[in-house]
Amino acid sequence: MTVFETLPPERLHAAGLVLGAYVLFCLAIAMREALRRRAARRAAQALSAGTGAPVLVVHASQTGFAEELAMATAELLGDAGARVTLTSLAEVTAADLARAGRALFVVSTTGEGDAPDTARKFIRDVMGAVPKLHDLHYGVLALGDSSYAHFCAFGRTLDAWLARHGASPQFDRVEVDDGDPAALRHWQSHVGLLAGVTDAPDWTRPRYGRWRLMERRWLNPGSPGDAAFHLRLEPLDAADWQAGDILEVGPRNDPAEVAALLARLGLDPAAPVKADEGAGLGEVLSWRRLPHDDTAPATTPQGLVDALPPLPHREYSIASLPADGAVELLVRAMKRADGKPGLGSGWLTAFAAEGAEIAARVRTNRAFHGPEDDRPLILIGNGTGLAGLRAHLKARAAAPSSSKARRRNWLLFGERTSAHDFFHRDEIEAWAADGVLARLDLAFSRDQDRKVYVQHRLAEAADTLRAWVADGAAIYVCGSLEGMSGEVHAVLTSVLGAETLERLTDEGRYRRDVY
Repeated sequence: MTVFETLPPERLHAAGLVLGAYVLFCLAIAMREALRRRAARRAAQALSAGTGAPVLVVHASQTGFAEELAMATAELLGDAGARVTLTSLAEVTAADLARAGRALFVVSTTGEGDAPDTARKFIRDVMGAVPKLHDLHYGVLALGDSSYAHFCAFGRTLDAWLARHGASPQFDRVEVDDGDPAALRHWQSHVGLLAGVTDAPDWTRPRYGRWRLMERRWLNPGSPGDAAFHLRLEPLDAADWQAGDILEVGPRNDPAEVAALLARLGLDPAAPVKADEGAGLGEVLSWRRLPHDDTAPATTPQGLVDALPPLPHREYSIASLPADGAVELLVRAMKRADGKPGLGSGWLTAFAAEGAEIAARVRTNRAFHGPEDDRPLILIGNGTGLAGLRAHLKARAAAPSSSKARRRNWLLFGERTSAHDFFHRDEIEAWAADGVLARLDLAFSRDQDRKVYVQHRLAEAADTLRAWVADGAAIYVCGSLEGMSGEVHAVLTSVLGAETLERLTDEGRYRRDVY
């Protein structure tokens, strides 16, 4: 006899209703999941129809968040024309990785450092083998929660495994603590650069603070390269940072471009509109992505505002300490494909007047913070990458003179010409003279017939490099992603060995801030 046979009729009827409702609930969940998977498959098929370079986008998700971010990543690449293959890590084989060319991994960590369930097959069948991945260029977005002991453990393990088997990182691993929007914007910036899309709206818009542009100084007049500027921004709201942190800047359009668009459409710049950026049409459009051609998505003030997405943020390494009273930046005046000034650099170096208010916020960049102890530092960078290294040197210079260990610093810096591009020369030479810099190696590529770069200076000092690392030195690299950072990584691998470099990475002794 079952339990239902012992129930009185009225309770049996109620139990049947509850059971029926539960069955319907389960069917609804199953149907919703089936529809979600079908929509995901259709989206993935659409993404694979691009004509550009192929990219494999892989997710390993426990709750679905990593899969959502992988989809957003794939859509950004697909909008730029890339042929995107979006798939679960469970479906990826060693052969897939060997022929992928480029791959982006969005992976979560669950519990106390465990991989998601969907990663188990990959861990067993692929990570348990010894594939050759020398033709693979990759990036890893690691999701985790720092309240657990093993933060982002699976993302870190995957990153190290890929590097150990010959794959080359396209940029450093991005770690996301409990869905941190700033870290996700950082990942989006990397993906946008890979896709060649520099004006896609931010997935999450920063909450900017207020800063005053107090100084803009041209550093390299006469240089064969693009103009570079030293900028000083004083906070109007409370702000704090440390060496290694990033400033996210909210750029604005060239006022002349906004005025030309309004004149072409016959619209009043003072026309009232509803938007977070202000109440007047001209003010709001200065924060919005303008049409790239003579067409306009709408002809009414509110319609125009509603149709144009906000401008994305731009990131710059901070070159100063809070004791300096301001954030200082090194910014090169970049140009877009159409010859117009770059979005962020154009605003900071040309369009914003000195004394103007700048929208910006500090982003903590723990991956590039300095060591807490007195270990030696090897600082390697080129161009405006000097910014992040300068902040670390200023922190070392501010240490008590009795701390001799903190004065064992080695700077390798490269630019075009000594006469025009030796940024902050007086300061650097003063550090060398008073012992803040124990060693200074410079590479000015245009000062001789044979072009010399920082990676050449590093290779020439191979014995010294090994000795410093043996003494516990940490290596910090800041500057261009294309060219410099990859070449420096290759020299470090050649001189120190891949296993040593992997160990330094695990110990936090090899850190990069590249863009």
